[in-house]
Amino acid sequence: MSPSLSPDEHRRLVESLGRTLAPRAVPLSRALGCVLAEPLAARLPVPPFTNSAMDGFAVHASDLAELPATLPVAGDIPAGDAGGHAVAPGTAWRIMTGAPMPSGADTVVKVEMTDHAPHVTEPPGRVTIRRAPAPGANVRHAGEDVEPGAPVLPAGVVLGAAALSAAASVGYSLLPVVPRPRVGIVTAGSELADPGARLGDGEIPDSNSVLLCGLVEAAGGIVAARVRSADAPEALLASLAGWPELDVVITAGGISAGAYEVVRQALASAAMRFHRVAQQPGGPQGVGTVSLRGRGVPALCLPGNPVSVFVSFHVYAAGLLAMLAGKASCAAPRRLEAVAGVGWASPAGKAQFMPVVYDGGSVRPVHRLGSSSHLAASVALADGLAVVDADVTRVAPGDRVGFLPTRLDR
Repeated sequence: MSPSLSPDEHRRLVESLGRTLAPRAVPLSRALGCVLAEPLAARLPVPPFTNSAMDGFAVHASDLAELPATLPVAGDIPAGDAGGHAVAPGTAWRIMTGAPMPSGADTVVKVEMTDHAPHVTEPPGRVTIRRAPAPGANVRHAGEDVEPGAPVLPAGVVLGAAALSAAASVGYSLLPVVPRPRVGIVTAGSELADPGARLGDGEIPDSNSVLLCGLVEAAGGIVAARVRSADAPEALLASLAGWPELDVVITAGGISAGAYEVVRQALASAAMRFHRVAQQPGGPQGVGTVSLRGRGVPALCLPGNPVSVFVSFHVYAAGLLAMLAGKASCAAPRRLEAVAGVGWASPAGKAQFMPVVYDGGSVRPVHRLGSSSHLAASVALADGLAVVDADVTRVAPGDRVGFLPTRLDR
C-alpha cells in the first residue's frame, strides 16, 4: 500500500470523484429527497378556480341587508362539481368547501350562521340566515396563491413533501431532478454467512451488507446491485460484469495487507488507489474508478470490520453520495463541538473517530473498548463520532472534541 494519508487528504481524493449526476425527469413519487435541477414555474393557478372556503350557502351579500334573511335554496354544489351554476338575486345555493362558486354569488355564509343543521345530506328548500359575514367572506379566488407562470420552486432546492405537494398543485407529475445515486455494494470474505443462518466453523454473519444497504438508503442513494464475494478475484469480477448501470460502487473488506484481499486483487488498476489513512478505526482505504459497462464508475473501498465501515461511510462515502446527488454543500461531514464526559485514550499519530453517545453537549464512548473496529453490536447505540486530532493521545474529562452526528433517523 501507499504511505499513509491524513483523513483530509483521503477525503479530497474521494471528493474529486463527486461530479453531479445528469438531471432526468422522474415522477413525483420518486422525487422525494432529490435536488430540483431547474426552476419550477406554475402551469396552473392556485386555486385553479374560485371556490368556497367553508361549508355553507353561496349568496349575494346585498340579500343580507336585513337579518334574519330567509332565502330559497336553488340547489346543492358539492366539491368536485363541474360548476356552471348561477345564483339569482334573492336565492342561495348550498355549497361545500372546495366547490366552485356559482356565478353571481360573492359571499359564503357558514352553515353555523343559519338554521340549517350540518351533516344533513339533502339541501333544504329554504334557509334562514341569522348572522351575516362581511361581503366577500369565505371565498377563495382563482390564482390568489399563485398565478400561472409565477415562480414556485428554485433550482437546487431539496424536494421535501411540501415542495412535492406544491409541484403537484401547479400541474406537474414529472420533475427535472438530479437523481438519487445508484449504488452497487460488495461485501468480501469467505467467512461471511447469511444473517440468521446457522454458522459454520470460522463463519460470521454478513452484517456489513445490511449496514451498507441501510446507510446508502438513509443517505439518499438507491441500492441497485449487491454481491457477497468469497476470496476469489475472478468470481468477483464476473459478478461485477453482470451488474446494471451504476453511479458508484462501495465495497467492504478485502483491501488490507493479508493474503486473501479479494477486492484489492480484483480491482487493482491504475484507476484505483489503495493506501492507509492515519485514522482509527478504518485505516485501509481504497478510492478510484472501476470499469463497468465500458465506463469508469467511482468506487470507494472500505475496510471490513463493521465499526470501520460505519465510520468510513459517514466520513467519506456519505459526502460522495451527496455530491453525486447535487448536494455539494453537504459533502464535508457536519462537524460540531462537544465536551468529553469521560476520559479515553487515542492512538498517537492518528485521528480517532470514536462512536459516542451524545447527551446535552457531552459525549462518552458507547463501549468500554472504545473505537475497536469489531464492536458491531455496540455501534448501534452511537449518536455520532467524537473526532480526536492526531496529535492527541489522551482525552480528559471536560476536553473539547469534534462531534460528527450520525443518527440519520433523528
